[in-house]
Amino acid sequence: MVGLNLNLKTRATQTQSQMLTPQMQQAIKLLQLSSIELQQQIRQTVDLNPMLEIDDDYHSSMEESYEDMIAKENSENGEYDPFDNDASIKSQEIDGLDSSGTIDENGTIQSENKDSTVQDPILNSPQELSRIDDNYSAAPRGSKGLAIDNDSVYEGETTETLQDHLMMQLELSPLDGNDKLIAHSIIDAIDDSGYLSESVESIYESLKDTIINIELEDVTTVLKIVQHYDPIGVGSRNVQECLLIQLNELPSDTPYKDTASKLIKLYINLLANKDYRGICQKLSLKEEALKKVLALICSLNPRPGNFSPSKKTDFIIPDVIVVKRSDGSYTAELNPSANTKVRINEDYRNYANHATTKEEKQFFKDYMQEANWFIQSIEKRNETLLKVSRCIVEHQKEFMEKGACAMQPMVLNDVATEISMHESTISRITTQKFIYTPQGTYELKYFFSSSVGSEDGSEASSTAIKAKIKELVSGEDPKKPLSDNKISDLLNEYGMNVARRTVAKYREAIGIPASSMRKKLI
Repeated sequence: MVGLNLNLKTRATQTQSQMLTPQMQQAIKLLQLSSIELQQQIRQTVDLNPMLEIDDDYHSSMEESYEDMIAKENSENGEYDPFDNDASIKSQEIDGLDSSGTIDENGTIQSENKDSTVQDPILNSPQELSRIDDNYSAAPRGSKGLAIDNDSVYEGETTETLQDHLMMQLELSPLDGNDKLIAHSIIDAIDDSGYLSESVESIYESLKDTIINIELEDVTTVLKIVQHYDPIGVGSRNVQECLLIQLNELPSDTPYKDTASKLIKLYINLLANKDYRGICQKLSLKEEALKKVLALICSLNPRPGNFSPSKKTDFIIPDVIVVKRSDGSYTAELNPSANTKVRINEDYRNYANHATTKEEKQFFKDYMQEANWFIQSIEKRNETLLKVSRCIVEHQKEFMEKGACAMQPMVLNDVATEISMHESTISRITTQKFIYTPQGTYELKYFFSSSVGSEDGSEASSTAIKAKIKELVSGEDPKKPLSDNKISDLLNEYGMNVARRTVAKYREAIGIPASSMRKKLI
C-alpha cells in the first residue's frame, strides 16, 4: 500500500471586507421607500417598539396645506418660514434618556448620557384603432392626471367599477338560470377598456362542464344582450364590432348612418390608415360628404370601458415643494404633509430610568437603541432627500420658469458628484419621490435625461427635445403634418442637432404616430 505524505500547513491571511450593520441596512431600506410605504413602516415600527411614538404635536402645528404655504411664500412677506419647526432640516438632537437615567442614547448602561450618531458610509459613498380624432397631448411623467390632496397618497375614491356597473344591470335584467351564469362569465372576461378579453369559444369551454346542454350559440346570444348594456358596445370583440353596435343603436334617420356602417364594415383598414382618398374612391364620396361621415364616427366611443362611474382619481402628496425666493431663485423644502415625526415615548423613558433588575435594564436598552437607530435613519433620509432635491432645483431653474422645453441635461452621476454621495444613493432617493413645481408635480427621476449636442457646442436634454417635438406637432397643419425630416430641420433651427432617426425614436417614445397617421381631413 502506497503511503500518502500529506503536509498540512496552517496559514493566516488578512482580507478586508465591508459588512453592513443592521442600522446601515435599515437606513438604506428607508431611502428607497415611497411616502406611503414610509408611513406604513413608521406605524409598524411604532407598534412594535414601546419606546417610540408618533409626534402628533408636530402635525397639529402644520395645519396649513402646502398650497396655502406656497401662497404665503409667494406673497410680499419674504421672511415667512413654514419649516421653522422641522427638526429634519434643523438637525435637532434626538432625545435619549434624561441625564439622571441609567441608559444613554446608545443603549449603554451608565450614569451619564453620550451623544451618538449613525455613520452611513453606504449613503455617502395589429394596432387597435383608437379615437379617430386622436390628440397627442402625452403628458410628461408625473404631471397631468395627478390630483394633489393633503390627506392621502395614492388613495383613490371608492367608485363603481365597470364590472360592478354591468353586474347591477344583470341583476335588474330578466336573465336567470343558465343564461345568468353565462352572463356572469362574459362580464368577468371584459377588460378595463370594455372589450371581451376571451373568445366566445373559450368561455363556452369553461362552462360546458358546469352547465348541462350548453351550446356555443347560447354564449353568443347572451353576449349580444350584454353588448347592449350601458355603456353600449361593451363586451365587443374588436373595435369594428363596437362601432357597428353603437351605429345600429342610432335612429334610422341619422344622416350618413348607412355610409358610416359600410365604411366600418368594409374599409376599416383604410380608415385606420387615414387613406381618405381611397375611402372616397371606394364609397364614391366627395370630400365634404366624407367629412360628415367621419364626424359621425368620431362621435362614437371606441373604448366603452372608459365610462364615468369607473373613473378613479389618484392622489399624490409631493415629498418636496419648490419655493421661489424673493430674489427670484428657487429652492426646495420638505413637505410637512408628507413627513411623519417620530419621537421617544416619555412615559417609557421614565420607566427605563427607574428599571432595577438586569432584565428590565436590558429590555429598555435594546428597545431604546432600536428607537434611536430608526429615528436617525428617518432624519438621514429626509436630509438626503432635501439635499438631492435642492441640487436638482438649482440645475433646473429654466424648467421652473419655462417648462419641459427648457429642461437641462442631467444624469445621476452629476448630482452624486456635486453632493458627494454614491450614485446608487441618488437612484434610491429619487425613486417614487415626488416634487411639486410651478410646472406641476413630477417624480424626481423625471429630471434626469440624456444629452444631445447642439450647434453652439452646448448640450440639450432629451426631455427638452421631446417636449419641443410635441410642441411642433401640436401646432402643425393637420392636413399637412410634419414629417420626421421636417421636424429634424426645425429642431436644428432651434439649435438642437437631432437626426431624423432620433426624431422618429423620440416621437414614438412620447406616443406620437407617424405623419401619415396624423393626417386629418377635418
